[in-house]
Amino acid sequence: MVRFLAAVILAFGFAACQADDPPVVSLATQNSGDTRIAKTLFGAEPVSSEQPPQSFGGYARGCQAGAQQLPETGPTWQAMRLSRNRNWAQPTTIEYVRDLSRFAATQPGWEGLYIGDMSQPRGGPMLTGHRSHQTGLDVDIWMLPPDRLNLTSQERENLSSISMRRSAGAFTNDRWTPQHEAIIRAAASDPRTARIFVFPGAKVAMCNSATGDRSWLNKVRPWWGHHYHFHVRLSCPPGTAGCTNQAPPPPGDGCADAQGWVDRILNPPPPDPDAPPPTPRRELTMANLPGQCLNVLNAN
Repeated sequence: MVRFLAAVILAFGFAACQADDPPVVSLATQNSGDTRIAKTLFGAEPVSSEQPPQSFGGYARGCQAGAQQLPETGPTWQAMRLSRNRNWAQPTTIEYVRDLSRFAATQPGWEGLYIGDMSQPRGGPMLTGHRSHQTGLDVDIWMLPPDRLNLTSQERENLSSISMRRSAGAFTNDRWTPQHEAIIRAAASDPRTARIFVFPGAKVAMCNSATGDRSWLNKVRPWWGHHYHFHVRLSCPPGTAGCTNQAPPPPGDGCADAQGWVDRILNPPPPDPDAPPPTPRRELTMANLPGQCLNVLNAN
């Protein structure tokens, strides 16, 4: 039986993770006509489904079956904001966090990684914040270098990450280090990675300092926000039917595009008086999700 959430969690300000996801065509029709608000249903689920691991749909319109919970503390990581119950993901994402955090722990001043939002136990739309993070293939990684990995649960609620941006994101500030770049480079060089979202100034800074093989820069894309954390998006695991990848980034290192973002931050174009007002975003209903998501929701 579907469990409804008793209280709405307060928004936390990471709504900028609403990244450029492609539309997803429903893979089944059993949800047709189901007008229930999906975030209310998925936000109420406290544990994952007892099903084989699988992502269904796209990053901003999907769900996940058989998710695993990232342990709250590991040798080289800690999951943050445990009260949100968003440290669930597909096995490939859990393994990715283990691998990247081990690399981070080799960097001077870093004991590992602080891990922010991944996905809800069954994925799906969240009550607050993200549009994406729905299929267990997204993870936010804090910019704050961990100096200890024995934080209590309360400390993880109270501690905040640090911003890396200056001039509204056009540049990095003096907290940005070569270690940040090294970790993001390692993250982008992993073949499991589809994209990494950072603020524009960080991408330009890495474009200016990168030497040797620059192919990893292609996966690092500028996007609004993403100065307290960087957002890793993994590709659908090979052979997983029902999981929809985002279209790959355009060819090249993407540095000219990132510089364009910076130029527009520093010299914003005048407002267009003829531009139509923004269209309010509609809440996703169960009918908007792949048909398999109803099975995920109703499974033990």
